[in-house]
Amino acid sequence: MDFRKDAVALDLSGEWQMAFSDEGGQFHSSKELTASGLPIYPAQVPGNFELDLHRNGMIPEPFFGMNIAELTKWEHAHIWYMRQFVAPPLPETHEALICLSATNRNMTCYINRQGFSWYSPALTLLSALLDYDDMPKIQGTNDLVIHLAPEVQDNYHNNPLSFAQPNRYESLRVRRAPHEYGWDIMPRAVSAGIWRPIKLLYLPKERIENVYLETLSIGASNASARLVLHFDCKLDASCYAETYEIEVEGRCGDSVFTKRERMLFGAGRMNVQVPSPKLWWPKGKGDASLYDVTVRVFKNGAELDHLHFTHGIRTVELIRTSVTDEQGSGEFLFKVNGERVFIHGSNWVPVDAFHSRDRERIPAILEMAVDLNCNMLRCWGGNVYEDDLFYEICDREGILIWQDFSMACAVYPQDESFQRTLADEVRSVVRRLRQHACVALWAGDNECDQAWSWGGRRQDPNRNVLTRKVIPDVLLEEDPGRPYLPSSPYIDSEAFAKGEKYLPENHLWGPRDYFKSRYYTESLCHFASEIGYHGCPSRKSLEKFLSPEKLWPYQNNDEWVLHSTSPIPGYDLYDYRVELMAKQIRELFGEVPDNLDDFAFASQVSQAEAKKFFVELFRTSMWRRTGILWWNLMDGWPQMSDAIVDYYFEKKLAYGYLKTSQQPLLLALREPRDWHQELLACSELRESTPLTYTITDVESGEVMLSGEGIAKPDSVTVLGRIPYSASWKRLYKIEWDGGTNHYLCGNPPFELETYRQWGQSAGIL
Repeated sequence: MDFRKDAVALDLSGEWQMAFSDEGGQFHSSKELTASGLPIYPAQVPGNFELDLHRNGMIPEPFFGMNIAELTKWEHAHIWYMRQFVAPPLPETHEALICLSATNRNMTCYINRQGFSWYSPALTLLSALLDYDDMPKIQGTNDLVIHLAPEVQDNYHNNPLSFAQPNRYESLRVRRAPHEYGWDIMPRAVSAGIWRPIKLLYLPKERIENVYLETLSIGASNASARLVLHFDCKLDASCYAETYEIEVEGRCGDSVFTKRERMLFGAGRMNVQVPSPKLWWPKGKGDASLYDVTVRVFKNGAELDHLHFTHGIRTVELIRTSVTDEQGSGEFLFKVNGERVFIHGSNWVPVDAFHSRDRERIPAILEMAVDLNCNMLRCWGGNVYEDDLFYEICDREGILIWQDFSMACAVYPQDESFQRTLADEVRSVVRRLRQHACVALWAGDNECDQAWSWGGRRQDPNRNVLTRKVIPDVLLEEDPGRPYLPSSPYIDSEAFAKGEKYLPENHLWGPRDYFKSRYYTESLCHFASEIGYHGCPSRKSLEKFLSPEKLWPYQNNDEWVLHSTSPIPGYDLYDYRVELMAKQIRELFGEVPDNLDDFAFASQVSQAEAKKFFVELFRTSMWRRTGILWWNLMDGWPQMSDAIVDYYFEKKLAYGYLKTSQQPLLLALREPRDWHQELLACSELRESTPLTYTITDVESGEVMLSGEGIAKPDSVTVLGRIPYSASWKRLYKIEWDGGTNHYLCGNPPFELETYRQWGQSAGIL
């Protein structure tokens, strides 16, 4: 959380200059860099080196055709950014600090020729305030040069324990977003740049360094709440020599709390009671009430410093067991304020391969998450730690955040040096994000427990010191009250002995065959934190990133392979994904269309019906199943993928289908049993809901069922049933007061044109 918005003396974002070279150099000032003979180019901060190259006409549009594959030649460049700035007058009571939010690569910063060097996860992965103990005097005109050096890969020796995909071994010791080295959803773009803002801050010399307002408990019937303010202040003298006080004040509508106490030391805690609190609830459960909070520090009655932030009064629990079984005796359940919450939402993956563009894309993407009624987003471990804006919006909208730490699909180094690096990173991340009410869960990584058995040996992931000791030790100190999951999926000792089939939380990828196959319908997990299905973008979008001659056919097409995404041309990492999309079409419709428009349409139908089925499979099994986070909402670059919205914000068919399936009150048909299908009311509402309903065969117009009923609150209610025959191929329209849904009845193959006609008649296309 950005506690220091009002301390910005100067925003250094905007027009800069840059130079680059294949060789390093010692340039301590703009004057030296200009005199070096290196060409000087205009640049943007925030920005990415590759985007500056494109703006200067030195490379073509990176996302078009095969162009992204040519960026590897720039991975070893030394890059210098420079600018001069005039600082406003610095009060005698304050000191100047530079806040560098995020860079790629090793960095050396020269301010008026004085250099500071570090390689910090706080820079490469998140926004953080960096304090310099020996900051040079900043006044008048100042010269700023930032040198970004490539990571020296010769120093990254791995051992036989380590495991990663071939293109990602070099990433294991580099604390930057894993996806940058190439993933099945992201291109290889080992970028450089200053991709979040740089600011000059003027802070009081005696000041608040760190605060955390934590909700400890909520009383019976929500009559009161107990909070505690943890604080750490930088003070000049012993608190016994002067009278220091700390005050906290919070306001949410007509609910107000305030408390002021004397400080006997610069660090401590203060308990706060809030009568009749306004609680923060996740979307669908109530208002996401936020208190505007101010913390002030006084010296002899005069204010020294203050911080503003928001606080949501709420508690979060994760109730889980090590394993489950065929009878569903296990559990993986989120409770907020003591109430269980059925989870439906998406995985949050990189919103752009070049992260300087993240902030401008985030609001529109989250607007769609709200429209889709998502109540949780899982920040996937292959990503950066997202911009502050992301968490601020999720706080306001009541969207819970499952936050992975930035490790994915690998066995990372276990040595003490790497442990220290990771501990510093985790501490920085937690201190920045813990104040956000939306953050419901810390998770150690993505699929690293599973990766311990991917290298040919079945190894026990509970030997992983990073997620079993390093991370929880930091969390114990910095955020002991929030749930922690060592990995997703988490394989503890009992689960390792019994087998992954019995995990209560799992990623359901498997063969990715017909979406109603036994792999999906007989899965035992209570919570699916990843599950997806392919969908091809429309011609309109494909024409924006594929060469005209490569639009069709998809077979033996290098641009389709690259954008599907297999990130290293000529090296088969994920080349299968193009044909996988075709297989999924063939599974549903019996054949693959011979033209682009029908192919794209058929693929989007296949994806939409699959994801709709996954969500409704879980919702109709509420509370045996407790949540589903489908993969994924938005593409971070132009590709054929599981995303339901492509990079250009064009919605695929699945968007509308999922919006229907995630509405708070849903009527859906359970899968057939004993020649019948049950009509179910799946309600996440707090009260019983009377309704009238009709099921109609859209082709014949036959009414299969109609009637009245009551949907019970927060549960599944059987309303009636209709006959079923495996020989039927139909599309039913389900209607009720204020809502509609549809159901594709029968077994594939269906005919594509018939489906199109059904969909148009039902109003879903």
